[in-house]
Amino acid sequence: MFTRFEEYATASMLGDPDSPPRLDGKLLFTNRWERDVFGLALSLSKTGCFEWEAFRQCLIASIARWEALDCTNQPRWDYYERFLEALLSVIESSGTLSAAELKLVLAARQAASATIC
Repeated sequence: MFTRFEEYATASMLGDPDSPPRLDGKLLFTNRWERDVFGLALSLSKTGCFEWEAFRQCLIASIARWEALDCTNQPRWDYYERFLEALLSVIESSGTLSAAELKLVLAARQAASATIC
């Protein structure tokens, strides 16, 4: 169940280019990590680590960078990869974690992904 903040955050993106994928009006997550990173973004913003609008602007910039890539160099479109990129950017720019700390988090994520496959 969403609280008022989650309602505000998801509604603020509705119909905009940064809007999360939906199916029958509900948020669509095809992998558990997508739901986790979405929840993490909401939680960190809700607790004051960064403003939701700052995150949205990072997400819009992440999507724009992907769109600007030459088609031959463009990775497959994945909304939540852009979402994660934006979250990492806003976490670093807000001072929530340093670049070194983020590298450790990413290394742990890659190690976890390698053991699952």
